[in-house]
Amino acid sequence: MITTSASNLIPVDLHCHSTNSDGALNVIQLLDLVKSNGGKYIALTDHDTVDGINEAKEYASKIDLCFIPGVEISVTWDKNNLVHIVGLNVDHTNKNLINNLNNLRDHRLNRGLKIAEKLAKVGIPNALEGAMQFCSNPKALSRTHFNRFLVQNGYAKPGKAFEKFLAHGKPGYVDQKWASLEDAVSWIIQSGGVAVIAHPARYGFTRSKLIRLINDFKQAGGLGIEIISSSHSSDDIIHIAHIATTENLYGSIGSDFHNINESYKQILVGINPQIPDKCLSILDVLKINIENFN
Repeated sequence: MITTSASNLIPVDLHCHSTNSDGALNVIQLLDLVKSNGGKYIALTDHDTVDGINEAKEYASKIDLCFIPGVEISVTWDKNNLVHIVGLNVDHTNKNLINNLNNLRDHRLNRGLKIAEKLAKVGIPNALEGAMQFCSNPKALSRTHFNRFLVQNGYAKPGKAFEKFLAHGKPGYVDQKWASLEDAVSWIIQSGGVAVIAHPARYGFTRSKLIRLINDFKQAGGLGIEIISSSHSSDDIIHIAHIATTENLYGSIGSDFHNINESYKQILVGINPQIPDKCLSILDVLKINIENFN
């Protein structure tokens, strides 16, 4: 995780979630929180859906927020590695994007059923019903909803459910074939958006493996990588910033906000530390002028 200094914050957040995927707040609650935190530019990037974009765009204009339509696409890369690709400034009415995202969402309930079966085998009953208490749409069901069920019922401490039950190699993990990296990036580009590798340090890749991902990503047309993320430590930020510079990727920033009660994540939704000066900035691509922040 990273901590933030008030003198180093800008009112931009290019990665957050609502109840349209695995966030705990609906669109209006989320944007109200962004506003109360002092945010000005916000991207909604729900997992494999653009369902909340119309509502968010309309409400953001009412409360004087600059809204950026986005999405976070689940990708299977290099045999069986799950990575996430954020699309920023996408056209949320693009039929190709919508149809392909809907296909991905159709797989989520089936995976949830398998996760619940596996958890039952290690003595955790009714996990599907428990996870669905945190999910209003079965097609949005994710491991984050199971995470909340496991924490609420005492099976894991906050921040520990993934590493104990839901991560690769753990009792509740289920392999899932998501979009290919090439397809995900192409859907974003074809809808007019910019593709960004989400929270790269979270994957635990070696430097050489991360460089391979970046090379494949750039070859597909990807432009950016998240340097600032709530799951990045200070050392991670330095490491990813260096890679972004050497690989000519635009650095991005985002809280990856899901739930106000996730106290182990230290970034507030709506505001983030600045991208390091030496890095190319995704803000330039999105035409967000940092001089207007003061």
